[in-house]
Amino acid sequence: MIGHANTVLKCGIFGLSNFHEQEQFFFTPGQIFSCLAISLHNQGLTRDGRLQARTKSGSKLHQCSTLYGFRYSNMSSQVLENMGSNEVIRDYLEDVPLSFSYEPAMDALSSLITRQKRGERSNVMGKYGKLDRMLMYLKILGLEEQVAGLKIIHVAGTKGKGSTCTFCEAILRESGFRTGLFTSPHLIDVRERFRLDGLEISEEKFLQYFWNCWHILKENITDALPMPPLFQFLTVLAFKIFVCEQVDVAIIEVGLGGTRDSTNVIKQPVVCGITSLGMDHMETLGNTLGQIALHKAGIFKHQIPAFTVPQLSEAMEVLQERAHELMDSQETDIPEAFCRGLSTACLSGRAEIVYDKFSKYYNSSATDENSCGNLIFYLDGAHSPESMEACARWFSSVAKGNGKVSPLSLSALRNFGNGCARHIKDKVEESHVISKQILLFNCMEVRDPQVLLTHLVNACSSSGTHLSKALFVPNMSKYNKVTSGTSITASDSTSGDFSWQFSLQRIWEKVIHGPDPVLDRSTMMNRTVSLPSLEFLYEDAFHCSAADQHLACSAVMPSLPQTIKWLRDCVKEKPSVRVQVLVTGSLHLVGDVLKLLRR
Repeated sequence: MIGHANTVLKCGIFGLSNFHEQEQFFFTPGQIFSCLAISLHNQGLTRDGRLQARTKSGSKLHQCSTLYGFRYSNMSSQVLENMGSNEVIRDYLEDVPLSFSYEPAMDALSSLITRQKRGERSNVMGKYGKLDRMLMYLKILGLEEQVAGLKIIHVAGTKGKGSTCTFCEAILRESGFRTGLFTSPHLIDVRERFRLDGLEISEEKFLQYFWNCWHILKENITDALPMPPLFQFLTVLAFKIFVCEQVDVAIIEVGLGGTRDSTNVIKQPVVCGITSLGMDHMETLGNTLGQIALHKAGIFKHQIPAFTVPQLSEAMEVLQERAHELMDSQETDIPEAFCRGLSTACLSGRAEIVYDKFSKYYNSSATDENSCGNLIFYLDGAHSPESMEACARWFSSVAKGNGKVSPLSLSALRNFGNGCARHIKDKVEESHVISKQILLFNCMEVRDPQVLLTHLVNACSSSGTHLSKALFVPNMSKYNKVTSGTSITASDSTSGDFSWQFSLQRIWEKVIHGPDPVLDRSTMMNRTVSLPSLEFLYEDAFHCSAADQHLACSAVMPSLPQTIKWLRDCVKEKPSVRVQVLVTGSLHLVGDVLKLLRR
């Protein structure tokens, strides 16, 4: 074979493709995690070796001693852009609550976004390539040697890489290690991307590290080396946090691809892995599975063990060419700490179930003290054909109470704080309540909604689930704006361009009714966007008449907040009906829904 001659590629060992169902796991847990433990042991990362590893990088404390120990005032974005020295920052210091300085940080991050929407080319200027710039940023911040000394697990893939990283972090934390986790994207708040010992970094620490990096980089930018774009800055920030927090191991999720990804400045990870590969981000990675696999295999490093899952032959051949030999692993029992880690792993917005607490309060039939209300959200950020199918099977299983709820869902429910996790199965199986399954959907315009919706409907149908309604709604969040969990978004207005939502509705009606119904595109685009009546939710599908433009199976909604309120009103109107809402198609949509439900 050719490629990285001394890279060890171990097939069928590393990672899980998703959280949805046990049948979706490609291999036994013993294979996955025993091999991970072996790799960590071979690299010297054991509990007994933690102190030695940490003292070897003693310069970390010195490097992080320059962090500012003060609170930042509410500065305008113009002031932030013109910062030139420590004195300028200190001139604006005021004794105000730390949260007041958080929104200026979000404004600063938003200024680093170089594209208005996904698919556009970045307009970063300068004479250096992306990885060269990354190395220069690390050098400016004095992190070059410290990053090289970090114990890092590096994970790429199309689907499941965030899930795999989350499981790895939870296992290592339960095994006694101090962990750092860097994933993307975030759903509600940018701090979700940075986790220390399983918890989001605090606002105070985030702001300290953020402004430290921001100020130093601002002082050193030139025409040849501008400020880093958003993801590069967040990657540098992650390294800064993990170095200064002296983690025993950092789990780093690749952002996009592998070869040219900003995280690929990692030279000697403890171990790297590639999860399931599929057709996604073709505008950047290529139009064939082989081309995509080649990008992902770019994280392989000389003499560093690598793990993957069973792949389609076109992808596996490329991965094998980038590795020297293919080896099997000896199965072992799962250590108790690994089981504890799996049971506590939580990745929001993936196979997550949320009972709406507001519907409980005004539902007169919810007399049981354990009642959680009859409006239930099933959230999964699936946005590829494969993940849509897995999402549909998961939803069908848990909505009907025929399957076990994933550890992620239970953990997410516990963290959500509405106390409903222990009642999922009991509540679903109540015989006196009629259940209606509906879809709340949006996707990015670079996706193919025809493919996504077809896979979703077919997988639901094969599992015996019928989505009686589909609601198409614009997202609240914007691609070119970084917001916090408490950011106010002006999203209740019914003005705006709904052409994409009408296109989604048109595709949905054709998927449901077949190609025969005549759906006039121009007529649909000119329809007024308003909330349907409450009776619409319970209207039978046979009332649908495409020729008369009466669509009883779907609706374009004016805004997400109004949609949530409308659903609550529907449940209040008919308390004998349980409404199960599948929210999918976009992680942005899932994050927006979670933000609204948590307010």
